[in-house]
Amino acid sequence: MSFLYLALAIVGELIGTSLLKASEGFTRLYPTIGVAVAFIGSFFFLSMAIKTIPLNTAYALWSGIGVVATTTISVLIWKEKINGASIAGITLILIGVVILNLFGPGHGDSGHKAENNTIITSENL
Repeated sequence: MSFLYLALAIVGELIGTSLLKASEGFTRLYPTIGVAVAFIGSFFFLSMAIKTIPLNTAYALWSGIGVVATTTISVLIWKEKINGASIAGITLILIGVVILNLFGPGHGDSGHKAENNTIITSENL
């Protein structure tokens, strides 16, 4: 279920980013409202996903897939140009996402144990 939440967060980010372009600097009402709704939804679903998916993995996927899909949308829908440097940068981001997913925390023993959590309150001071 967490990866479904993450997918919904990514879709929300893509919609929000596209509407950000359509809002023309927040001068158009309906795209501006759409930006707010899409990003609130995106962050809501991202927060649900990171309940069980490690934060670095979820954020790497969210931002990595978001960068690639946003670039694709910008070329196909908004007719923006892309150059070799953009492609190289996106490729490096994808490599980073793959490395984090294969070898980052959450894959094997991270060496961190969450034992003896102590909550400090003003009464303890």
